[in-house]
Amino acid sequence: MDTKKFVQLLGEVLAPDTARVKSATATLKADYYPHPQSLSILLQLLVSNESQSLRQLAASQARTIVSKHWKHLPEEQKPAIRQRLLEKTLSEENQLVRHGAARVITAIAKYDLDKGQWPDLFDTLVQAAGSQTPRHREVGTYVLFAIIEDISEELAPKIPELIDLFGRTINDPQSAEVKINSMLALSRVAIILDSEEDASSIGKIENLVPQMVGILKQAVDAEDEDRTTQSFEVFQTLLGCDSSVLNTHFKELVQFMTNIAADTDVSEDARTQAISFLMQCVRFKKLRIQGLRVGEKLTLTCLEIVTEMGDEDGTDEEVTTGRSALALIDVLAESLPPSQVVVPLLHNLGAYVNSPDPDRRKAGLLALGTCVEGAPDFINTQLHEILPLVLRLFDDGEDRVRRAALETLMRLAEDLAEDLGKEHAKLIPALVKHLDIAMRQASGPDDVKNLNTIKACCNSLDTLSEGLDAETMSEYLPELVPRLSRLFTHPNFKIKSAAIGALGAIGASSEQAFAPYFEQTMNALSDYVQIKGSEEELDLRCTTCDAMGAMASAVGPKAFQRYVQPLMEATEEGLRLEHPKLRETSFLFWGNMAKVYKDEFKPFLEGVVKAIFESLESEESELEVELGEQGADLAGKEVTIGEKKVKVAAFSEDELAAASDIEDLDGMGDDSDDDSDWDDLQAVTAVAQEKEIAVEVLGDILTYATRPYIPYIEKTVEVVMQLTEHSYEGVRRAAMGTLYRLYAAVWGLQSEEIQKWEPGLPLKQQPTDELTKLGEIITTSTLAIWGEEEDRATVTDLNRNIAATLNLTGPALIASPATLTPISRTLLQLLTRKHPCQIDFSTLTPNGSSSADEDLDPGAIESSEYDWLVIDTALDVLVSIAHVLGPSFAEFYKMVEKPLFRFASGSEPFERSTAIGVLAECVRSMDAAVTPYTASLFKILMHRLNDEDPGTKSNAVFAVGLLIETTNDQKEVNKHFNTVLAKLEPLLQEEGARLKDNAAGCAARMIMKCQDKVPLAAVVPALVGVLPLTEDFEENEPVWGCVVRLYSAGEPTILGLTPQLLPILEQVLGPPENQLNDETREQVVEMVKFVHGKQPQMVGKYPGLVAAARG
Repeated sequence: MDTKKFVQLLGEVLAPDTARVKSATATLKADYYPHPQSLSILLQLLVSNESQSLRQLAASQARTIVSKHWKHLPEEQKPAIRQRLLEKTLSEENQLVRHGAARVITAIAKYDLDKGQWPDLFDTLVQAAGSQTPRHREVGTYVLFAIIEDISEELAPKIPELIDLFGRTINDPQSAEVKINSMLALSRVAIILDSEEDASSIGKIENLVPQMVGILKQAVDAEDEDRTTQSFEVFQTLLGCDSSVLNTHFKELVQFMTNIAADTDVSEDARTQAISFLMQCVRFKKLRIQGLRVGEKLTLTCLEIVTEMGDEDGTDEEVTTGRSALALIDVLAESLPPSQVVVPLLHNLGAYVNSPDPDRRKAGLLALGTCVEGAPDFINTQLHEILPLVLRLFDDGEDRVRRAALETLMRLAEDLAEDLGKEHAKLIPALVKHLDIAMRQASGPDDVKNLNTIKACCNSLDTLSEGLDAETMSEYLPELVPRLSRLFTHPNFKIKSAAIGALGAIGASSEQAFAPYFEQTMNALSDYVQIKGSEEELDLRCTTCDAMGAMASAVGPKAFQRYVQPLMEATEEGLRLEHPKLRETSFLFWGNMAKVYKDEFKPFLEGVVKAIFESLESEESELEVELGEQGADLAGKEVTIGEKKVKVAAFSEDELAAASDIEDLDGMGDDSDDDSDWDDLQAVTAVAQEKEIAVEVLGDILTYATRPYIPYIEKTVEVVMQLTEHSYEGVRRAAMGTLYRLYAAVWGLQSEEIQKWEPGLPLKQQPTDELTKLGEIITTSTLAIWGEEEDRATVTDLNRNIAATLNLTGPALIASPATLTPISRTLLQLLTRKHPCQIDFSTLTPNGSSSADEDLDPGAIESSEYDWLVIDTALDVLVSIAHVLGPSFAEFYKMVEKPLFRFASGSEPFERSTAIGVLAECVRSMDAAVTPYTASLFKILMHRLNDEDPGTKSNAVFAVGLLIETTNDQKEVNKHFNTVLAKLEPLLQEEGARLKDNAAGCAARMIMKCQDKVPLAAVVPALVGVLPLTEDFEENEPVWGCVVRLYSAGEPTILGLTPQLLPILEQVLGPPENQLNDETREQVVEMVKFVHGKQPQMVGKYPGLVAAARG
């Protein structure tokens, strides 16, 4: 090998000339790095060359090829190389070169130690770490850290000695670098420790946490950015270790980080990193945070930090302390119960929104908007107080406050569209007013404030329209369509896009009322589906196609027909324009067309399905990014991955050195040392996100165009099944959803006899062999994933799919005992909060076992709305199983009664209300098979009849009525009968929460079950007095069944109430049609005919009844 030429090429790589760098890189990769001698030369340069830049480059490149070539170097040369490398590293003055050389030593040690070579390395490094010379201590501690990081298993026997060593060096009196190295090393040691096996070692590290906090404080006070970031990295690492490491000092650590975050004298970078650490605490130590009850303190601290934002936009992506504080509020609201986050925020909100300081008014609004997604149900209960203040601040004198009010409205509409839509008469005129003002005042492309207002108004109209029915939305079309249409030609692409998106949503909401505006809108937008000159144009093309798809659903297939072919061609072209969002837009448009045209979509199916399959089968490795020099630019910054903002820890010095290298010069290492830290990191690539959309759209197409889709079913199962184990949870979630939709679609093709399933096992209607096979495939996949899935949203979605499919298709999916047993096991895990997706890192060791925090009882902890959602949907699955098994459910119920009773006795009203409702559905499904459980059910239900929460009380009275109706344990019924009757009287007068209706249903069931025990003269008039039912039409079945039965028996009290009943009968037989089911309607009509025959003049006063009697 030409050594001189080799060195010259390395010099070329360092030249400030891109062409020369690329040429030298290509030559090195092709002619030099494949040969072992290249490693010898690089090591020689590292220990002897006078150029610091060349030594640094030699270190980073030698490290990448050690695993490939070290074993081929002559054994007799290696001792001298090791010795010289250690000596040079200890004496190296430049820190970057020292760290690069340390990584080379680590790479060699990884090979040598495995072969039993370099036996004195550890003792040499320990000696260096204890040297009197600071530089030697710096090198010794750093190399030990690097070795622990890369080959910790080989050093396992030395861990106690290492902890003792770093326990001394962390207090180094002269070198801050030694302290930092010691912290880094201890954090890496902690990763591999387990409190069950290494209690003593963990205790020693735990005792060093205060020193670590002190080192971080020193770095922050000294404004040493690099060491501050490294210190924060240590604490982030410790969060993922055995929980015992931080348990003792966790509260103080959270307080310390909170103080840093709140301190305006500290650098913004340190404050944002402190907030980032607190976010991780909330995510991974949620039970600890909740148990310490620091949620309120964190929330109010963040609220105060947000006041510093000034003119900053809350939606921008640049990392600032204010935006980081909003992100922490978001995580707090999602992770902790409302009592610890939303309630204190609302209690303190008045002081902010009513402050004379516009920054405080803005902060209050932004914080409020940020917490909506995490606690929508609770926010909804406070909407009557929240909305007036948001509307008031629409007219604030400060532009930034008005924009914050618009942003808050948009966030409210995103999660509470239907409830917010009820206030349309206030909201839409206000939005139109501000849109007009901003459009009138906008002075040009640099008028950021007015342009942002226009965009915010459009986005708010977009989200708000989803909560309006067609009739309501149509009232605003004359005002909204002309205004938004004028913005289609605005020079700002984001304004165009916002206006087009809003009009698409408005069109979809207004349905056929949009028809008069349809043609002109399509003509105005037609050019935008062809543009492709720039990234902005392609983004606008996406929005336009989305809007046109929405309009198609509004006007229907006939009106949209002439646009289908050109738009299908445009979206097909979009697949080839190398714009990921445009590919997703094409898929979504096809899904919309399938919804609109159903089986008539057949002509396009072959091409559409082919394109989607190609996407689903594409290789994601093609999009992997090589981190080279460009990667260094991300250090310390925030990036967006899967729509989540992530703070990237700054690189250490040697990593920065490696980042400045030429791009992976060897390109063919067989050990992938550099990637070892990334093995478990599953980045969300653009291809993965595209697959998520594609598989969802596939579900749309097979649902709406099922018959023409039949030829593609087998291939669909093959392709989609492979995605159920994808590394990205979004793909797994969508794939399972599509499989269930496929089963439901194929079920719909079966005969009516099969579709009219009956509850119970064994099956009374056998599905076809093909459907049975498909069901087995889906249940096998479900059982493989459901019990092990760690992503909560995926489990929640799977719960919904299982419940909906069972309700539609009956017990066929779960007919096998081999299926029911694991289902019951997974449901019990979910209901006891012991499922993998519910595990809190506060209570786990690295091997997954429970740690010192096992006294934290997850079942006794108040739930956040996000936590409860996975339980709530698991209860939906339970109810659906009860529904399809019928009386056969009694054995299954035995396993779940205890957790249901626990929820029914919980501290949270929504838990009690839901659990009692589930118990009611279980009673209804089991029918007489509920008898063995009568006593225990009466005990819990009678207690809940006195509940302070109206919803719980309402569900309890419903459940009691069902229990009395279905059980055969008459002795137990008699014991409680009079008590229940006494409680019904006041309930029949209570408003809200369906109390009247459920109490009426309960009274009717009691009369039908034990008429002789009911004082009819008192109860029947009270029952008739609450009719007609207005909230829960389902209870019309027992109520009118009871009335008809009493009438048929000639019961005097009901006969005497005929004049009072007749106008009620006319109401229930009139609109809305869903007041009565078919069977009950038939009974009521027969009763009307009977009364008409006896008293035609009295009935003749009511035309509706006359029509029914004659019909």
